[in-house]
Amino acid sequence: MLAAMHIRASAIVCAARSHGENASIARVLTGEYGLVAGYVAGGRGRRMRAVLVPGNGVAIDIAARSASQLPFLKAELVTSRAPFLSEPLPAAAIGWVTALTAAILPERSPFPALYQALDAVLDAICHAPSARGWVPALIAYEALFLRELGYGGSRPDLEGADWGNTIAAFDRIGRFVEKRVLADRAGPVMGDLAAARAILRERLARIA
Repeated sequence: MLAAMHIRASAIVCAARSHGENASIARVLTGEYGLVAGYVAGGRGRRMRAVLVPGNGVAIDIAARSASQLPFLKAELVTSRAPFLSEPLPAAAIGWVTALTAAILPERSPFPALYQALDAVLDAICHAPSARGWVPALIAYEALFLRELGYGGSRPDLEGADWGNTIAAFDRIGRFVEKRVLADRAGPVMGDLAAARAILRERLARIA
């Protein structure tokens, strides 16, 4: 648990929202401390907006006076994935996995396997030649996400699978995510998450 301390860590930006006139509240995933929310002074400024893009890899500095205080967070860009957000399909995939992580994971609980897997799936989304190369990694991340939260299930074996079987596996795990993770939580955020995955599915359907 984050107490009165100063922390430096590598992290992945999962969400950022405006706070006041020029600040942001960012939610970042770290390997050691899990999901952490922090107040970013100047987060709405031109320089920091480019840093606090969901999917970006950052080096963070966190300062908190107590475990109950919202920490002050500083972030330096390490890996930019912003260029890929101009492409509809990668943008939908990055938006989905980061929003899911930010909305569902409990704060300040370490999930080192999820941190590593999220970094890997983001790299795959950005650098695989096509969606055929990264959709299995995204499915694997969702399966790991479910297991880490205690919902069980196993990672589908998609080695050598054709596109039809891959999409079928994507749909199966999507129904499980909706039933186990989203349905138990009320509110507009869950609706936004369901819509984000639906948009991703719609864009995947355009692939022959």
